[in-house]
Amino acid sequence: MSFFQNTRKPEGLGGKLMVKGMNSGTHGKLAEWGLGHLTIHSDARILDAGCGGGANVKRLLAKASSGHVTGLDYSAVSVKESKKVNRKAIDEGRCRIVEGDVSVLPFEKDTFHLVTAFETVYFWPDPVRTFTGIRDVLQPDGVFFICNESNGHDKEAEKFAQIIDGMKLYDASQLRDFLTQAGFREIEEDEKGTWLCVRAVK
Repeated sequence: MSFFQNTRKPEGLGGKLMVKGMNSGTHGKLAEWGLGHLTIHSDARILDAGCGGGANVKRLLAKASSGHVTGLDYSAVSVKESKKVNRKAIDEGRCRIVEGDVSVLPFEKDTFHLVTAFETVYFWPDPVRTFTGIRDVLQPDGVFFICNESNGHDKEAEKFAQIIDGMKLYDASQLRDFLTQAGFREIEEDEKGTWLCVRAVK
């Protein structure tokens, strides 16, 4: 497996390096820009779907200071790193990291106030089905928030999509269509350069 395949599902030594790089790299600036579009109550229950190395779980925990954040990822390497990064909150009972598939979420209906997906929907094989599952686990009026480094049209991301198995780029109109099919409403998009975020309400 090439090193860049670890973007999709980190495995082995290359995966460990990829996850640490994501936690410490430019993804932080994207996340801070994205989170600026959200109002997060201190007692919010949040799911970070495709949590990677857990850096955004940590950011969400800081905003939901008396709430709870669950991180989910299907990479064992990512889960291990995310647990390490968020160990204190896990020990305090404010955080849980789960190994699982976003297409078959292991949570009860109406569980979360907010579900976030940072830099991950590119790799979801059936967006409408997965978005529908996310809608199910959101509470009424809950928010699903997507934040991507690519707006679906930038040449740099297109190069990666050509070499990473299963990676698909989406623009705002495509994501809006998927979300509408999944039953979401009040869909809003914003872009900054090549960055894209989309907010939708159950």
